[in-house]
Amino acid sequence: MINEYVKKWLIKANNDLKVAINLMKLSSEETVTEAICFHSQQAVEKFLKAYLITKNVEFGKTHNLEYLLELCVKKDGKFKGIDVGDLSFYAVEVRYPDEFYEPSIDEAKEGLEIAKKVREFLMKKVNIKE
Repeated sequence: MINEYVKKWLIKANNDLKVAINLMKLSSEETVTEAICFHSQQAVEKFLKAYLITKNVEFGKTHNLEYLLELCVKKDGKFKGIDVGDLSFYAVEVRYPDEFYEPSIDEAKEGLEIAKKVREFLMKKVNIKE
């Protein structure tokens, strides 16, 4: 049985993933790639944090997916098979005009696929069907 706090993290992660999926369905003129990348990053971050919470691992305030993944690997070596790509970059940098960068549609698709794979892996790991 998974606790209520972890469920809330998974709901938030799934909501970020839903937003990215829905944004990807827009026409090419309406697609906002930075938002797709951001919500994909947020989904992965929350999925990893949900797992760490189940293992009572402290992670502090961070958006660094590589760090979170490293913590997960320490608890379960199967996490080594996860590739978070460049998603950490989309947590902060693309959200502000100082470091203006607009991801390509291919980057958005890649980020979304990573998030879907992490979700699938994690849901099996914490033994949740849906």
